[in-house]
Amino acid sequence: MNVNIVCIGKIKESFYREALDEYAKRLSRFCKFSVIELAEKQLGGKNEADIKIVKEDEGKRIVQAVKGYVIALDMRGEQLSSEQLSAKIVKLTDTTSTITFVIGGSYGLAQCVLDRADSKLSFGKMTFPHQLMRVIAAEQIYRAFTIAEGSGYHK
Repeated sequence: MNVNIVCIGKIKESFYREALDEYAKRLSRFCKFSVIELAEKQLGGKNEADIKIVKEDEGKRIVQAVKGYVIALDMRGEQLSSEQLSAKIVKLTDTTSTITFVIGGSYGLAQCVLDRADSKLSFGKMTFPHQLMRVIAAEQIYRAFTIAEGSGYHK
């Protein structure tokens, strides 16, 4: 099983990188895990037209990078418990060899990404820094595998 996170931008803070590396190491027991960081496009201005151009550019590159079953992280997506996410991942392992989670850039996901996604997942109505969201997603993916395994990590 391959599990990918496709995201915009590079992690700048070392503590986020270290946490993500730790979950990648833990996930290696269950799957081939990778984070695919796409370059963040610099915004020319702050008006709606410029934001739309950036989102569309990022969206096209995300769509080219995704593989398998695509789960877009979107505030309007379905909210699942950790157990429900685990069950979803287990079910997907029967039908696909790759699951790709998508985290958008600062301005969110372009419509083309949402259209390409097989499902949309929300971690709640709060806004998180995109770099932290990678760590949260990796932890929840790890938790999902440990729930399926029946280990004591998820209490």
